[in-house]
Amino acid sequence: MRERPHEGRVPDGDRVLGPPPPERAALTRRQYAYGGTVALLVLALLLLGLVR
Repeated sequence: MRERPHEGRVPDGDRVLGPPPPERAALTRRQYAYGGTVALLVLALLLLGLVR
């Protein structure tokens, strides 16, 4: 019978390497635009709250 590979630490302290984690996709221009729009909206609401 074949043994299954260990996940994480093995008794002697060495690590068994699994598959590398997937890389995150780069942000698109649309995501940057949404982030900037939300930031400006929050800033505008904050300034309106301070002025009143």
